[in-house]
Amino acid sequence: MKNILGNNLKYLRRSKGLTQDQLADKIGVNRAMIGSYEEGRATPRLSVIQTLAHYFGCSLDELIGRDVSSGGSPSGSASAKDIAGKNLRIISTLVDRDDKELITLVPAKASAGYLNGYADPDFIETLPRLALPLPELGNERTYRAFQISGDSMEPIPSGSYIICEYVQNWHEIQSGKAYVVLTHDDGLVFKRLFPDANGELLLKSDNPLYHPYALNINTITELWKALGYLCFNLPQPDEVSLNKLSSVVFEMKKELEELKKNKMG
Repeated sequence: MKNILGNNLKYLRRSKGLTQDQLADKIGVNRAMIGSYEEGRATPRLSVIQTLAHYFGCSLDELIGRDVSSGGSPSGSASAKDIAGKNLRIISTLVDRDDKELITLVPAKASAGYLNGYADPDFIETLPRLALPLPELGNERTYRAFQISGDSMEPIPSGSYIICEYVQNWHEIQSGKAYVVLTHDDGLVFKRLFPDANGELLLKSDNPLYHPYALNINTITELWKALGYLCFNLPQPDEVSLNKLSSVVFEMKKELEELKKNKMG
């Protein structure tokens, strides 16, 4: 494994025109480790291997088990990424004494670390966890809770924990549903997703003050469908009214701008 992985890593790095320093910055390790991996003096942790596979657009099997330099570009390049999740995807979970899976909590302060540690059992072990024996949460799914910050998904308040189920097949994205999405460039984001036929996703906030933006489905690392949320910041009646009022005013403003454009046209 060491020689194949090291040779593949060197080949893929050079094919992108990157130095060891640049690649180290991209995946969040120090430069000396990249040299050790390429020379076979050290084997990266599973989380690092998965990050490398995602960055270079290949499967784990290709990266550690096949000489990609002899067969051209890896078959898992961006245009052929395993959207359906048929190949190996690593997800670390925790269980209780009865071998029942627990829900791992990802606090807002741990979001940055989650980008590189999401597949690392040692990192997941450091996160808090809980059991929610609710009928809405079946035993056949893997669940995780992500704490959000900011007002982009109001009326869900900042600080809430979004209870999610793991999505293996990204073709199953339901248009207009809310998801927590992990990408290498943007980290964790909580948005409503609107897929199109070209592999693009439109990410929209519930707060109309935030503009939607596009994301290529190939850039996703992990995908979690939002089911509900835990909140310890109960809104006051006047806060609810103000939120509704601001949304109505914003929509009226947009309609007035459209009317002005139509008259000028």
